[in-house]
Amino acid sequence: MTDTSIDMPGHQEVDATFRKVAWRLVPILMLAYVLAFIDRGNVGFAKLQFMGDLRFSEATYGLGGGLFYLGYSVFEVPSNLWLARIGARTTLLRIMVCWGLCSAALAFMTAPSHYYILRFMLGAAEAGLFPGVLFYLTTWIPPSRRSQFTALFMSAIAISGIVSGPLSGAILGGADGLLGLKGWQWLFIIEGLPSALTGIVVYFVLADSPQTAKWLSAREVAIITAELQSEANAGQRQRQHNFGAALRDRRLYILCGMSVGLIAGGAGIPLWLPTILRGTGIHEPLALGLFSAIPYIVAVAAQQLIARSSDRLGERRWHAAVPTLLCAIGWLLLPQAMGHPWMAISLLTVMTVGYLGATGPFWTMPSLYLSGSAAAGGIAMITTCGGIGAFFAPTLVGWMTTVTGSLTYGLYVYGAVMAFGAVVMLVGTSSTGSVSATAQVHEGNLRQAAKQRADA
Repeated sequence: MTDTSIDMPGHQEVDATFRKVAWRLVPILMLAYVLAFIDRGNVGFAKLQFMGDLRFSEATYGLGGGLFYLGYSVFEVPSNLWLARIGARTTLLRIMVCWGLCSAALAFMTAPSHYYILRFMLGAAEAGLFPGVLFYLTTWIPPSRRSQFTALFMSAIAISGIVSGPLSGAILGGADGLLGLKGWQWLFIIEGLPSALTGIVVYFVLADSPQTAKWLSAREVAIITAELQSEANAGQRQRQHNFGAALRDRRLYILCGMSVGLIAGGAGIPLWLPTILRGTGIHEPLALGLFSAIPYIVAVAAQQLIARSSDRLGERRWHAAVPTLLCAIGWLLLPQAMGHPWMAISLLTVMTVGYLGATGPFWTMPSLYLSGSAAAGGIAMITTCGGIGAFFAPTLVGWMTTVTGSLTYGLYVYGAVMAFGAVVMLVGTSSTGSVSATAQVHEGNLRQAAKQRADA
């Protein structure tokens, strides 16, 4: 057993230890999440070809797009609770190999039923990745540093958008007809199989905990352990450690309400972005891919700035709500920009900045109230609720588009859902709410830790 008693380390030594952790963990976790978002969102680009080839309706596309999140939601909590037992390495190996194969298999669908089944299986395979990584980070990173780590990991969403658009556009335009396969078929194969191979790499690179990491010295393990323990303060007594007890906690359901808006509204961006851009008059596949990368390029920088501000000020609530409302406004204004490419791209950029900017602060909040198995199950439940919202939203939007012949009303749906989530969180965590008292204790400690680092 590692001896965690050490001489008091200086701030520079502590910072250096966590930088080492960041360089070891974050790149491989980011790569996994980049591939996950490419494989869940590339259907938005493949849609531009397979809708005509397979004679699918917009309602069929929307239902299949949403079924990913239904499969994700059904298996989210069991996957994350199992991770707490068997560790991150084995869990991520299983997740990545399965989803990579499911994504590649979409290349061979010929009927709506194939599309539905494979999208559901893709979601079921990926279930547990995101909440599992959030839970994994709680075993390595203290709360005062976690928003930046979380935002850095979640910048993978923006990076996937930067990479996926040009790559998908190039495959659609350049590989069409190669070896008798359509461009959309090559898209699923080329973007799906690397995920399965990366899962094997992840298994050998990660360590399940600081205590099992061979690349850390005994002193570095002790520093990490001491930092985690030092922030297990008075607020720790108010945190739930048991998942059953967490289910009786009102705070969990407030975060679930925010998750519905954030995940459902954010998931709509990659699903419909290529369709929206094509509706403005951009038709060439590579041009669509290049233009689709612009919102993500801006968002990747904004996301880190918002997370740093959240950690510096020790504040989560407004740093999550304001960007979410900004994204909601973008959705509501977007119908007015159809036919105007640069206006649409500008609004899509605002929306993407808002969505991704909210992710770091918001996904740090569950660990303020939950720990142990409650954190594993609670985070999974929050993402499950968001996944259910992300199932119904595109299903409804696809149906409305088929019935009305226009995407306009669907865009309003996404805006309303995101605004709902932000309002629920703001009202539920108001200064008079029961959540606030606990949050203020934790955020006070976050501010104190941030101030100590600034003074060093």
